[in-house]
Amino acid sequence: MDLGLKGRGVIVAASSEGIGRATAEAFAREGAQVAMCARTEKTLREAADAIRSAGAEVYAEPMDVTDGSAVQRFVENVAKRFGRIDVCVTNAGGPPAKNFLSISNEEWRKAIDMNLLSVVYLAKAVLPHMQRHRWGRIITITSVSVKQPVAELILSNSVRAAVVGLVKSLSNEFGKDGILVNNVAPGYTATERLKELAGVRALASGVTPEQIYQSWAAATPVRRLGQPGEIADVILWLASERAGYVTGQTVLADGGIYGGL
Repeated sequence: MDLGLKGRGVIVAASSEGIGRATAEAFAREGAQVAMCARTEKTLREAADAIRSAGAEVYAEPMDVTDGSAVQRFVENVAKRFGRIDVCVTNAGGPPAKNFLSISNEEWRKAIDMNLLSVVYLAKAVLPHMQRHRWGRIITITSVSVKQPVAELILSNSVRAAVVGLVKSLSNEFGKDGILVNNVAPGYTATERLKELAGVRALASGVTPEQIYQSWAAATPVRRLGQPGEIADVILWLASERAGYVTGQTVLADGGIYGGL
């Protein structure tokens, strides 16, 4: 199936590992030009080199998505390199797992910077480029927590919900320009982030991380954790011509764990 992504200029943020890296790899396989960024230069370069070695055109630049000026410079560099920006996948590390009374005001500010304002910065930087071509896709990656709060992830539950409001607002404002804006909400997915969360839960419960993984899998209707590549496939579809009438939506990729209708 031709997804119409060959030659598209694509940005994938926080793409040195996990879902971000799987997404960058998936776009590269479709023949897109892929721009990658992450805070840690070593892991970013390793990931970019691996994707580039398969014949893809890749631009990689270390960057902190909480720095609005750096985001703007990065986007302009990508536009100069590729000549256009068609797709932007926003992504960032998740905030720490804590209960409400243990969270400092500074941690709230950091969570807002990382998981909400980073989306604002990227969207503001890429939208003018998309408007010029009257075609674009902005896809955010959040969590099933935007539909069903997750215990001890109060920061994520709160801030990521704001991203959904932003997605809906942007979809309403820029649909007339041919720009679609959607959100992907993964469930329990086998990433380093989940490994950290399993460690916290295991310590608090006096069990092993493996037992925590097993409990998550058992609570999921498909009886297993998700894989980063499976989330990337959903993102790819939303970025494609095949999803041309889908905007302002949150697509759950959670193995069915969300309990609502």
